[in-house]
Amino acid sequence: QVHVVESGGGLVQAGGSLRLSCAASGRIFGVNDMGWYRQAPGKQREVVARITSGGSTNYADSVKGRFTISRDNAKNTVNLQMNTLKPEDTAVYYCKADITFPDYGLASAPYEYWGQGTQVTVSS
Repeated sequence: QVHVVESGGGLVQAGGSLRLSCAASGRIFGVNDMGWYRQAPGKQREVVARITSGGSTNYADSVKGRFTISRDNAKNTVNLQMNTLKPEDTAVYYCKADITFPDYGLASAPYEYWGQGTQVTVSS
């Protein structure tokens, strides 16, 4: 069984910082792309930041220069450092991991797994 678990959300004042963490665990071969997404009330889920297994990153324009995504491939974890937070960053943040499984000693095709979400609230 695979688990993708986020932690680190909370309430912070505008201008403050939070760090989100996500860990993928279970009988897995590895993790390809990992990413953070968010969904605010009444809005569609949107990508915040993504990172490949090789460390290439991309960010939504709204968070560039304020958020930093990083990962530890050995631990199958991904982090999101969020600085200079704004009220419009308020949302439920979700971790996504593209997970591969052992397949006769090789990696299977990746399967998409989502965490349960963690609330981030930024007060003005």
